[in-house]
Amino acid sequence: MPVFRNRLTFEIARGIRAFVSVEAGVVRDEVPEAGPRANVAEAPVAPARAGAQRPKQISQRMEEGGRRPDGAARRSPTSAGADGISPENIVWIFGAGRTGSTWLVRMMGELTRHTVWFEPWVGALFDPYHLRLEDHKGQHFIFSPRYKKTWLRSIRAFVLEGADARFPEAAEANNYLVIKEPGGSVGATLLMEALPESRMVLLVRDPRDVVASWNDAHREGGWQDGRREERNRPRVPVAIRAQKYVENVGEAKKAYDAHEGRKVLVKYEELRADALGIMKRIYSGLGIPVQDKELARAVEKHSWENIPEEKKGEGKFYRKATPGGWQEDLTPEQVKSVEEITAPLLEEFYPNSTP
Repeated sequence: MPVFRNRLTFEIARGIRAFVSVEAGVVRDEVPEAGPRANVAEAPVAPARAGAQRPKQISQRMEEGGRRPDGAARRSPTSAGADGISPENIVWIFGAGRTGSTWLVRMMGELTRHTVWFEPWVGALFDPYHLRLEDHKGQHFIFSPRYKKTWLRSIRAFVLEGADARFPEAAEANNYLVIKEPGGSVGATLLMEALPESRMVLLVRDPRDVVASWNDAHREGGWQDGRREERNRPRVPVAIRAQKYVENVGEAKKAYDAHEGRKVLVKYEELRADALGIMKRIYSGLGIPVQDKELARAVEKHSWENIPEEKKGEGKFYRKATPGGWQEDLTPEQVKSVEEITAPLLEEFYPNSTP
């Protein structure tokens, strides 16, 4: 595998490689089919030619792929939770960075039978725009409409197998896996289509506050400024940050509208004003039973007031937690730029917040 510039690029490349392995059947001597391909996890394998030997690494990979970390047999990747995490017990949190998703997932992670998968970035692999799904229609395209059932099964298997390998405890009955995926929200539509039984939280925040928060994080001395890959990188204009918000939240909203299962729309501003009340609404909407006392303890533990003062303030991860702070943080020109780019989402979520 070639050398990659940063960890995220490496993980995405590795994910693509794994996805292709599932899609292609891993071994080259898979039996060809006359029609649409069957589930690759169940496809028969042709006998090896006389005298031929399967490469050692392929044999080892097949053996490892058939076992769970505890040595037990691994379930079929497309099955609904047999000896693995049940798709209906997966809760996705989509939206965008700097919307309070870390705060929300930490409160949820305090609850009994809850496990958190913190930013797998799996959705970044399935961005419809960069995959150009609207342009590529030919049968040779890996996401060809003709083979949609096949590649949706592959996406499903990719997520479930990855979850099973990392969080075997979440496979127990009545346990939930909460996936915090703001950065991968561009792939929310395909992820939710591949896992329609799973539950979804769409978390949004005023894009002007989101852009202001990112600006502060990346300024000189900010909590993102010290990262090695940021040191020699030009400052990102607010227009690009606003466009990124539109891409993430826009795709997440499409997934939310299309999803027919349990789902909840939450605004950061509402969560900040009444965290306990909104947490109760979230769990009611998701159809997950939880005790009020347990929710209250989780909310109290992760309240803004209980964050140490030295960890809060300008340039830090915990900055203001003050809705509307953008009016002090952005210049009039920056505000105009963000409002123009995010106009459709501002009109939908914050219709009375612009002149």
